[in-house]
Amino acid sequence: MADLRVGAVVSAMVVALSGGAWAAPPTAAATGGRPAAQELYVAPWGNDGWPGTFERPFATPGRARQAVRAKTASMTSDIVVNLRGGTYRLTAPLRMSQAAGDSGRGGHRVVYQAYGYGTARQEPVTLSGGRRIGGWRPDPQRRGVWRADVAALETRQLYVEGRRAARASLGDGIPGELKVTGTGLTTTSAVPRGWRAPRDMELRFRFDYLEGRCGIAGISRGPRDGTTITMDQPCWRLARDLYGPELLALPSDVENSPDFLDERGSWYLDRSRPGHHALLYRPRAGEDMRRADVTAPVLQTLVGGSGGAGRPVHDIAFKGLTFAHAGWTAPSEPAGFAAAWSMYLRPGRGDEIRLLTVPGNVAFRHAERIAFQGNRFVHLGAQGLRFSGDSSHNTVDGNVFTDISDGGVALGVLPPSATGTSRGNRVTDNWIHHTGADYHASSGIWDGGSRRTTIAHNQVDHVPYTGILSGPAEDVRGLMSGNRIVGNRVFATNRLLADGGGIYLRGEQGTSYADGAVVSGNAVTDSAYGIWNVGIYTDDSSRWITVRDNAVHDYRASIGGCSEDWGDRPVRDVRFHGNFWDDTVPDWLPRRDHPGGWPPAPDCGDPKNLEFRGNTLLTPADAAADCAARAVCAGIVDRAGPRESYQRRLGLR
Repeated sequence: MADLRVGAVVSAMVVALSGGAWAAPPTAAATGGRPAAQELYVAPWGNDGWPGTFERPFATPGRARQAVRAKTASMTSDIVVNLRGGTYRLTAPLRMSQAAGDSGRGGHRVVYQAYGYGTARQEPVTLSGGRRIGGWRPDPQRRGVWRADVAALETRQLYVEGRRAARASLGDGIPGELKVTGTGLTTTSAVPRGWRAPRDMELRFRFDYLEGRCGIAGISRGPRDGTTITMDQPCWRLARDLYGPELLALPSDVENSPDFLDERGSWYLDRSRPGHHALLYRPRAGEDMRRADVTAPVLQTLVGGSGGAGRPVHDIAFKGLTFAHAGWTAPSEPAGFAAAWSMYLRPGRGDEIRLLTVPGNVAFRHAERIAFQGNRFVHLGAQGLRFSGDSSHNTVDGNVFTDISDGGVALGVLPPSATGTSRGNRVTDNWIHHTGADYHASSGIWDGGSRRTTIAHNQVDHVPYTGILSGPAEDVRGLMSGNRIVGNRVFATNRLLADGGGIYLRGEQGTSYADGAVVSGNAVTDSAYGIWNVGIYTDDSSRWITVRDNAVHDYRASIGGCSEDWGDRPVRDVRFHGNFWDDTVPDWLPRRDHPGGWPPAPDCGDPKNLEFRGNTLLTPADAAADCAARAVCAGIVDRAGPRESYQRRLGLR
């Protein structure tokens, strides 16, 4: 981070030379009876020894946080930290806690915002957890490949000229006839024995709604002049238990070998010399590595907050900021990434297996009245934003989530927790797209178990698996009631993985229709990928759900699910009123007497107590045109997604 410890005269010159006017800060006059906010300022040309005024700003957000803590005990108005335009490269997470004094008090908030937020003069501000990589030189062993020394850097992502680069990969599974063993795989092919640096390599496994990764421990000669591939433990054991040997015999790709650096824009991390790692990269056309802007994530958490039981961290807002360049390296550990959805396994004590959730690069736990408004979450290596523990009345409004390795937003009761109370949260008017860049079995938005949560007027598109997921990881009852999924625009989901949907619900959503989930006014379309996905998917033990006034078409099935009769887990008590759909089902699925795709026994049973009233069948051959010709259906589509006042700010028009 820039830390120019020079005088105020020089800082004023920097502003002038950058084209900015040395104007007075916006007036913070009292309005509506509220006293004027206390204003603090941070700037890349500031100095942490200065007082944090407009003329003499701090240099780092961490110093501003320290100043906030000195003020919150006696605050009589909001405290606003204004960050001037620039990139702030964090050397440590910006952590906030109730105990440290980061919360607002007396009905007032602490606000961290881009200077000029909400005006035409808003300045671009990035909080980066990354490190710039320089010193590139041609690799002496590989023509067209460049090399940079990176000391002990561990990373699973690399960004070149503002774009995510791809890890070097084979682009296919292992050649030959494969057999699964207790320690790995054997193949009749000798080709893998020629792959260099096997301990840096990973196998990826993808099956329907599951995707996992395990590292390779070694490669040696196998039976009949084939190859033995020994996998990392305990990852291989966890993966065998989760996926079964039949699926592990079909790896979908091999990654991170110097022998796979054939594609432009691909990279490899050479860890052959501990503490002296090197990045290798094959530039895209037009990239000059002597001048290129290259960033690797270093921090896992950019901003985090936590409270204790009954003492949440609270009343903090973040506005107009970009959160970027945070990573997550746990899948590189020997336990790897034996995963489903946004969850993965880790060994516990004895024979215990722990179920964990992919962390958030911005994450709050035991938090209340935390607001994220008008921000961008981009170039991230885990989940974008996560609220866990007993976190209630938080707001995620008008943000963009894109180029994220896992999902965009996760909230509620999330593994390893199986109990808790999360209520009154709002996820509204966000644009979530092109997430799941590395961990494809993720959802744009996941509510893992909450009450009176509103997920409304978001646009979720171009995601590899599910758009919006509502329901706990396991069949935990009593977590959910009164939730609303309304007015969302969802399309281009399930672009890689099957058995998911546009809006996916599971589990008991209440105790009756009166306090159950309502899925209303959503437009869920244009995702007929793979062999099986569902526009509005009521799966597993879904119960007490009202699906009304939605437009759904061009999925493999418009509605439906698997009613799991075993263990008293059937789909039941779901009503469908006033919807428009094309009621398509895949060729392999027999139709029932009622609409929807409902897989039969032996895998699934009969859904119970379904109610259909006032639904309209769209012409399957051209459902979009049929919907557009019907005023009510067209109105649902027009009103779905971020509201007009948000669209320009989100970049949707």
